[in-house]
Amino acid sequence: MLRVGLTGSIAVGKSFVSSALAGHGCHVLDADQTAREVVAPGTEGLRAVVEAFGVQVLDGEGNLDRAGLAAVVFADAEKRLWLNSILHPLIIAAQDEWMREREGEDPRGVAVIDAALMIETGSYKRFDQIVVVHCHAEAQLERLMKRNGLTREEAERRVAAQMPQEEKMRRADFLIDTSEGFDDTRRQVEQVYAKLRGLAAKD
Repeated sequence: MLRVGLTGSIAVGKSFVSSALAGHGCHVLDADQTAREVVAPGTEGLRAVVEAFGVQVLDGEGNLDRAGLAAVVFADAEKRLWLNSILHPLIIAAQDEWMREREGEDPRGVAVIDAALMIETGSYKRFDQIVVVHCHAEAQLERLMKRNGLTREEAERRVAAQMPQEEKMRRADFLIDTSEGFDDTRRQVEQVYAKLRGLAAKD
């Protein structure tokens, strides 16, 4: 089983690349889905978050109030690091278990974890290959403004708060540039998939 990390900055088209790889037959897991699962009602993750931040992070039905928690941690870097220290090990363990299950089903397959922050957290080192999705800075800003209804200044602040695209690109085994739109991106995905498929066959 070839273990592939797929990453990229905000609004660069990573979700489109992820779905295209799935369409070619890759096993794909979205890290956001795992992040939601580890704080589902009754989980160790939710208990740990409530213990750390108090019952005010729950909604009226006992579920995690994600928006409320986000408002707390994004206003306080120390609390954000604390939350990550609770959830990150649980997310990594769930992803690794998912990859073991996929390997049992398809030993020569390609398993892809789609995660925005794998370079920042260092978790990219667990993978055999890293695919970084990127685009021109202007295209990124335009997509972010359109998608999230932001002003240019707001979009620029969000981009500036993240690791620069160039830094992520330096860690890549494969790069996919989405600047020229869907058709060109699909062509690049096909090329990358063919190479990943070849590497998986050698395992």
